[in-house]
Amino acid sequence: MKIPDNRGTGNNISKKENPMIDHPVRLPDRQPVLRLVPMPRNENMFGDIFGGWIMSHVDVAGGIAAMRHARGRCATVAVNAFQFRQPVSSGDVVSFYADVIKTGRTSITVAVEVYAERHPQNPVTVKVTEATLTYVALDSGGGKRGLPEETQVE
Repeated sequence: MKIPDNRGTGNNISKKENPMIDHPVRLPDRQPVLRLVPMPRNENMFGDIFGGWIMSHVDVAGGIAAMRHARGRCATVAVNAFQFRQPVSSGDVVSFYADVIKTGRTSITVAVEVYAERHPQNPVTVKVTEATLTYVALDSGGGKRGLPEETQVE
């Protein structure tokens, strides 16, 4: 399968020659927590999107899931795992999906998956990042607070 190179060179390259499209997948059948398009100002010197840009948006997506689950303010306390599977490029449509996978008395662990939709003229979707983060529920003074009992996840 030939697809256009997303680096703006105009060259057509095969999937086998382009690691940017390995392992095409479908987006999850639900709404993402965030959906963004990175711009050239978010690129590193090699033309890929900075990992820190992705990390910050993963934290925001996970934080939204944690806040909704805790029904209030939360803070990030740990990045348990973070794996960049493929680079992201300017113009990719990047979707962040977050799921609460575990809760403690005050803590919420969230899994975040990130997908990039590439090449609008010949679309392909790939998973680019996976992460697991832990948040803690906070009271109005910034101290830890217990989670509502009905929100506990084993």
